[in-house]
Amino acid sequence: MANTARAALESALRTKKLDRTLTTALPPLERGDASALVPVDVATLDAALRGGLPRGQLSEITGVRSSGRTTLLLQTIAAATTRGEIAALVDTFDRLDVASAAAVGIALDRLLWVRGQAITRMQESGLSAHPDAWGVVSGPSGLFDRTLDRALKALNLILQAGGFGIVAIDLADVPPIVLKRIPFTTWLRVQRAIEGSDTACVLVTPEPLARSAGGLTLTLSARATWAGAADQSRRFSGFDMHTRIVSPRRRVDGDVAFSAVANDRY
Repeated sequence: MANTARAALESALRTKKLDRTLTTALPPLERGDASALVPVDVATLDAALRGGLPRGQLSEITGVRSSGRTTLLLQTIAAATTRGEIAALVDTFDRLDVASAAAVGIALDRLLWVRGQAITRMQESGLSAHPDAWGVVSGPSGLFDRTLDRALKALNLILQAGGFGIVAIDLADVPPIVLKRIPFTTWLRVQRAIEGSDTACVLVTPEPLARSAGGLTLTLSARATWAGAADQSRRFSGFDMHTRIVSPRRRVDGDVAFSAVANDRY
């Protein structure tokens, strides 16, 4: 009797195309499909992640400035484009350094780069100090809020279009007080858009914000490394990076250490 009821339920779910929601709620390794992961192409980190970031899920790369978050994102995008996949980056405040992207190995002809307004660089230069322009004040009238809103709309349009191996949105320069104003339903819509797909969606944020049930949070910290024996010849050469991996379902929580070349912002 129970088997008959279960079969009827599964049939109804397939009819409504809801069966994929149930299967993609499971971690990729429990589905037995290695292709359901997006490798970050860092051997120690991929080993800890058991293959990479899960497709069909929302994951996060978090950390303070110069923690290596941009370096890791570019490395992941480079690995995807090298495999022949198409990637997309919603660059909320137009902060991507194209030279660094090319140096790490990103095939730029396979990257959709959506550029926002460079208001954070304007603020750093002292050219836009008015609260409404910087937009940390509450409400949609500020330039900051409008720029963030356009970036989130662009993210949803890209995810709905489909066909991307990895889609990332760079929110690293958004103050936490502003991030907390984003309705949580925003991330529910993102997850719904990628369920059952081959797309891994990644948020880059200063602190953990949102992930799906099968997604991962990678919290980074880094220590600068230097080359050269004498003070006059010392130069910055890269990072010793530590990653705290948090997953409620895949049991890969722990710390991972690795080194990376310098591509992160300052």
